[in-house]
Order: sequence, then C-alpha cells, then structure tokens
Amino acid sequence: MAIKRIWHGWTEPANAGAYQRLLHDEVIPGIEAKAIPGFSGIELLRRDHDDEVEFVTIMTFDSIDDVVAFQGEDYDTAYVPVAAQRVLKRWDDTSTHFTVVEARSY
Repeated sequence: MAIKRIWHGWTEPANAGAYQRLLHDEVIPGIEAKAIPGFSGIELLRRDHDDEVEFVTIMTFDSIDDVVAFQGEDYDTAYVPVAAQRVLKRWDDTSTHFTVVEARSY
C-alpha cells in the first residue's frame, strides 16, 4: 500500500501568494526533477484563517523505502528549503507518514 507523507506550514496572509508560487514554480518541480523511485505525486492544500494561511503538502510514495530515498534515514525530518523558510511564519519540523489502507475514487 502507498505511503502518504504529510506536512504543514503557515504564512502571514501577505506572504501566502508568494509561498504558493514558490511551491508551484520551484519546490515541486525540484522534487519532481529528482526522479525519486516510488514517488507518485504531491498535493498542495491551502486554508485561509483570519491571521494566517495554512498549507499542507501530501506526498505519495509506493513504500517507506522510497521515502527514505527522498529524505534519508531520518525520514521524519521535514524538507523545508531555505527559500520557503523565508516566507513561512512557522512550520512543522517533522512530517508524518501514513499507510493508505483503503482509497476510493468516485
């Protein structure tokens, strides 16, 4: 079954557009360019709050070994590029990993 790698980051509302563009234009293409075996996709979620904007990334891998190939033996450590750190207000230091036990599409 697939592994979902989930991570959260928050920006000031004024930085949300810049962060979203950074992910779209640089971070996600950079991850894709690594051609990581077993990496099958990434989702970006956004939720606007009154005083901050929350982003969630969900990466999908075929196995935990593929996550290790992406992040290394300490695979819970979050991957937060310096350019992203410059526009984020705060972020999770670690990612969480879930095994997909059931998935349905309609």
